[in-house]
Amino acid sequence: MKALLITDQQEPLLISEIDKPKLGPNQVLVRLKAVALNRRDQWIRQGMYPNIQFGSVLGSDGAGIVERVGSEVSDSLIDHEVIINPNVNWGKNEMAQSSDYSVLGMPENGTFAEYIVVHENRLADKPEHLSWNEAAALPLGGLTAFRAIFHHGHLKPGDNVLISGVGGGVAQFAFLFSLAIGANVYVTSGADEKVAKCIASGAKGGFNYKEESWFKAAQKASGGFDVVIDSAGGNQINDFIKIMKPAGRIVFYGATNGTPQKLDMFRMFWNQITLQGSTMGNDHEFEEMVAFVKRHEVHPVIDSVRPFHDIISAFDDMKAGKQFGKLVVTF
Repeated sequence: MKALLITDQQEPLLISEIDKPKLGPNQVLVRLKAVALNRRDQWIRQGMYPNIQFGSVLGSDGAGIVERVGSEVSDSLIDHEVIINPNVNWGKNEMAQSSDYSVLGMPENGTFAEYIVVHENRLADKPEHLSWNEAAALPLGGLTAFRAIFHHGHLKPGDNVLISGVGGGVAQFAFLFSLAIGANVYVTSGADEKVAKCIASGAKGGFNYKEESWFKAAQKASGGFDVVIDSAGGNQINDFIKIMKPAGRIVFYGATNGTPQKLDMFRMFWNQITLQGSTMGNDHEFEEMVAFVKRHEVHPVIDSVRPFHDIISAFDDMKAGKQFGKLVVTF
């Protein structure tokens, strides 16, 4: 079968022919219909991810059809349309992942292949209202956003929420989920056209974070924020602190801009503000996220779709950072 491997060559990505994976007793073989990229995949390509293991099949997002099942799995699963939970060994503590936690797509072989073998408990039924491309886009970004918004952010209908860097996959899901429950959604981006797209889709307002005083405009437009969902960190954390309502929650799931040079702790403690880190989410939250998407008929935002033989160009697009929504690849 065809698969995308991470290698130690000058171009670290290599489409290769490898053996179809063998089934264990509690596993299923899924023929993938579509897969989607995450920022994690590009970081691995660039050597900016810990413990890179060459020869691994990349990819955390995918949707497909169960083709075969192991000896301990019911035959009734055959031909089911499924999406794959990319969690590996979250552990028993739902509040935080275990020490041996990882994400599908290195070290365990991931979804960027024609077939994948996973434990039967990694499957969820594909929501009927989603196309294959939309279903493939859902797992990692949807779960990360769901945990940030609801587990840590405690977002409620009518709350003011700011989604930063709204062009990325997780931020797009945070945007969609917040709209779905009736929150007042505002966004930031470094591209005016992305802000405009979100306003056209239901955002109350948007701001270009490249403008020096963007946070003053955000404060004036919103009256302050109950929740901020952020992926970048860095010095802009202090801008968020300035525009939070009392007892507001800043939830960040990444730190691409690094650590703030200083942190306005005085304003934080006086206004009872929480700064909370977050990761992808536990297995129970994955089930809740899929149910939420079904109930609200959420449709993921797709930037582009291309065939598997052209998958490396999708990585190039992600590196350029101009996409709006998920980059999807089909078989």
